Amino acid sequence: MSGLVLKLAPKERVLVNGAVIENGDKRARLSIVTPKAHILRLRDAIHPEEATTPVRRVCYLAQLVLSGDAPAEEVRLPLLRHIEELSRIMTDPDSRRHLGAATQSVIDGQFYHCLKALRLLLPREERLLAHCWP
Repeated sequence: MSGLVLKLAPKERVLVNGAVIENGDKRARLSIVTPKAHILRLRDAIHPEEATTPVRRVCYLAQLVLSGDAPAEEVRLPLLRHIEELSRIMTDPDSRRHLGAATQSVIDGQFYHCLKALRLLLPREERLLAHCWP
């Protein structure tokens, strides 16, 4: 496994196994080689009160594992069920591809990759909700 590569902007913060790490004044590239390390970019973090839509709630669930607030074993099955529910609504090929990637990431224990795939659905969800409830 090649690991995870994070490209950080100046002063960007990231949570690594429960520790907040802040980048310096220059852009940086970090290679995380430890398998199953819990990584969360704080700029990507969803606060509990922001988890108000179906995709945001599923993202938040994946985030709980990355932040160390929930064990992967407890979150895996509910997360897979919620992704399956999203796949019943988001049926276009692009959404299906992202949901498939998220599912495979959960199965592989790669919750950062799951969150990354799910976050790609947020703009689509926003457009769908705006169309349904203007």
